[in-house]
Amino acid sequence: MNISVKSVHFHADSKLVNHVEKKLSRLGRIYDRIVDVEVHLKLQDTGGKVQEKITEVRMHVPGGWLMDKKTGKTFESAINASAETLRRQLSRYKERLHGYTNDKYTDQSPAA
Repeated sequence: MNISVKSVHFHADSKLVNHVEKKLSRLGRIYDRIVDVEVHLKLQDTGGKVQEKITEVRMHVPGGWLMDKKTGKTFESAINASAETLRRQLSRYKERLHGYTNDKYTDQSPAA
């Protein structure tokens, strides 16, 4: 899995880049066929002293893309939230891929 981190209008230090790579590389345990992950780190000026931190994550899997966008007070908290959301998306993607069906919607009614 290739993880690329891009920071927009600022320079991300190595500690932040390592945190992003560590969190997102764990998703490879759920599904090992992840091709590529693109992370965009942005600052949004809200007019106050503290700027909002925005993370946009695009994950390329065979057959499409999984995406998430989060804002937070720190990049670390936004990346943690994005990793959790992408973990759920990846689990659902994997279930759909392997033909999982929900018994609630299948016709299980007894013949009268």
